[in-house]
Amino acid sequence: MLRGLALGFACSLAAAGPAEAQQSLQEALATRVDPAAQMMLEADSLNYDFDRDVVSASGTVQIYYDGYTLEARQVSYDRRNGRLTARGAVRMTEPDGNVLSGEEMELSDDFADGFARSLQLDTPERTRFVAETATRSGGNVTTFENGVYTVYTRPTTPPGKPPLWRLRAARIIHNQQERVIYYEDAALEFFGQPVAYLPYLSMPDPTVKRKSGFLMPSGVYSDRLGVGVTVPYYWALDPHFDLTVAATPMSKQGALGEVSWRHRLMSGSYTVAAAGLFQARPNEFAGSSGDRRWRGAIHTDGEFRISRNWKWGWDLTYKTDRAFLEDYSAVSFSGKDEISQIYLSGETRRNALSVRAYAFSITQEDYNSAAAGHDPVGPFSPVGSDLQDKQPFVLPVVDYDYVFDDPVAGGELSLTSNFTSLTRAKTDAFAVGGVNRYRGVDGTFSRWSVMSEWRRTLIDPLGQVFTPFAYVRGDLFFLASADKNVTTLTDDAFVGRAVPAAGLEYRYPFVATFDGGNQIIEPIAQVIVRPDEQRIGQLPNDDAQSIVFDATTLFDYDKFSGFDRAEGGTRANVGLNYKLQFDSGQYMSVLFGRSFHLAGRNSYAYTDVLGATRDSGLETARSDYVSSLYFDTRYGVKVGAQTRFDGTDFSVRRVQAQATATYGPVVSSLAYAFLSEQPDLGIDRPREEILGSASLRLIQNWRVFGSLRYDLENENIVQDGVGIGYDDEGFSVSLSYQEDRSRNNGDPVDRMVYLRVGLRTIGNTQVSSGVNR
Repeated sequence: MLRGLALGFACSLAAAGPAEAQQSLQEALATRVDPAAQMMLEADSLNYDFDRDVVSASGTVQIYYDGYTLEARQVSYDRRNGRLTARGAVRMTEPDGNVLSGEEMELSDDFADGFARSLQLDTPERTRFVAETATRSGGNVTTFENGVYTVYTRPTTPPGKPPLWRLRAARIIHNQQERVIYYEDAALEFFGQPVAYLPYLSMPDPTVKRKSGFLMPSGVYSDRLGVGVTVPYYWALDPHFDLTVAATPMSKQGALGEVSWRHRLMSGSYTVAAAGLFQARPNEFAGSSGDRRWRGAIHTDGEFRISRNWKWGWDLTYKTDRAFLEDYSAVSFSGKDEISQIYLSGETRRNALSVRAYAFSITQEDYNSAAAGHDPVGPFSPVGSDLQDKQPFVLPVVDYDYVFDDPVAGGELSLTSNFTSLTRAKTDAFAVGGVNRYRGVDGTFSRWSVMSEWRRTLIDPLGQVFTPFAYVRGDLFFLASADKNVTTLTDDAFVGRAVPAAGLEYRYPFVATFDGGNQIIEPIAQVIVRPDEQRIGQLPNDDAQSIVFDATTLFDYDKFSGFDRAEGGTRANVGLNYKLQFDSGQYMSVLFGRSFHLAGRNSYAYTDVLGATRDSGLETARSDYVSSLYFDTRYGVKVGAQTRFDGTDFSVRRVQAQATATYGPVVSSLAYAFLSEQPDLGIDRPREEILGSASLRLIQNWRVFGSLRYDLENENIVQDGVGIGYDDEGFSVSLSYQEDRSRNNGDPVDRMVYLRVGLRTIGNTQVSSGVNR
């Protein structure tokens, strides 16, 4: 750092001034100056003392050389003693962004040694070193005596405010070649008071992004695990790969170990991680899959570019038991265990292809489901048994989409294709009123679907918008080794299905302006003509089980969520859209509509192997009413809602609403959900919940926050949490308490306490405490 400072001084002084002084400096420094560098000096005066052989610049001295900028009241070069000295409000900016300031700096003429008094060094990483004196030796090592390391204060912070935290040391040694900073006899201070003494400490300098060494430890406490601390060590083995190992000794269960390898290559990157332990007291998890000695998990993910448009990757996790990553949440990949996949994808401006394979790993334990009364009739597993075996392996899933370049009959022609094959080991069955329903069927099932769609938009002189469209869809089902106990399924191993359709959509927006804004009233009508759906109830249904009829799906040609079902019959969808826009930015949009089954067989009135459509709101000739609302005040308040009303008595069947608000120091959100009973799915009671969260900034830097999830139907709290936090320059701390009653692990309440502490440039740590009651 001081070496760059000296170079800037010497070279700039040689660039300007009286002829004798300039010539003298050039002779002295000829072997040190880069002749290609541009130099400029500005000063009130420049003098040469022949008797003492000293050249000096004084007044408002500003020197620019090769990216360096120096400001001082006086700069002198002593040829006889080979010393360069800058005095008075010295400020030096180096090409790398470091800013040095002090009252006096002295350097040797070879720039390898130097000395400074009252030095302050600010880095681009917003860190700061302050020392009574600083000495540089060997052109590499800078030693700060009675030094302090901290972070910048914000420009808005009062200038006299001391830093919240700092590292004070008798000696700070910065080795630029190693890019390491050593602290001797150090203390960590908060609000000027020492809280921890460290006889010796080392850490990478602010320019280092990757450096081997210990990372910040974190703590854990749990009734089942005991007290523990995670100590990670990081190896920066190469600029392109690294290794992190961590050990978490726990008072009840022994030591949990984790290792993580990361590697970045030219075309992508990947990670391989593993964690595990031999439990000292496995009986703490009696009654669950965690009651075993050896527990662990392996995770790997990665993504690589094959070309500009193509990439492939994976995200895979294997664990010894279902609850390992929940019980040992300190593992770094604990949230990545439910879905494993491998994929290949590519896309251009008009087409896209993806090939994927999935496996699902559940965390819920098997349970006794007899009390609920929905165990299936016949030779099927109870609802709460064999839960993992009921999850399918899905491979492959191939999706292809293509939009043709040239118009066809003046409209756009597109192609969509999907191939899905899945295998399940156990039939997932449940009973409603003594009749079996099937979420999934044992065996291997494959389906290939192809759909071609054409549409064109026409606008007449009155502003009416006509959109004729047509599509044809074909499906081929390959049914192998199906569970013969599912008698509703066809015995055919090969089944074909075709659905042609044609329709017209009509819109007529009326625009009315007023002083301060405008409003649009737009009636919308859509008619789709097509034959009846074929083979209802005779084919498996895995990807079209979720039937959500609301304003977002009102004008969908096919309202099923996947390809296994294909809507049939003639249907009309009608709605009224209203938009209000103010010039000041406020905006409101409302949609209200309904769907009518006009002819043929209503796909939603006939149940498949699952039977979800009978409670969809579409099972009657006149559907339920649906509506949506979105409102933005432009003053921090936003509201959105989707609602479904019964088509006969207008009672509420479904509501999803959310509001967010930011007002002064308050940031809050509120969500509400209501779903009426769904008897055909075995859900005999409505579900109604409200979820709220808020954060309130108290005085400067302090905030309190909390959240609540409340079951209005059962009148109990599902989840709740509260906390307090402090955020300042380079430091943050928060303490929170959470309760969760929604986990299916046999514990009525999971209680967690989190303490998180972060020091910028030093590290973050946390302590979590879990109590099960």
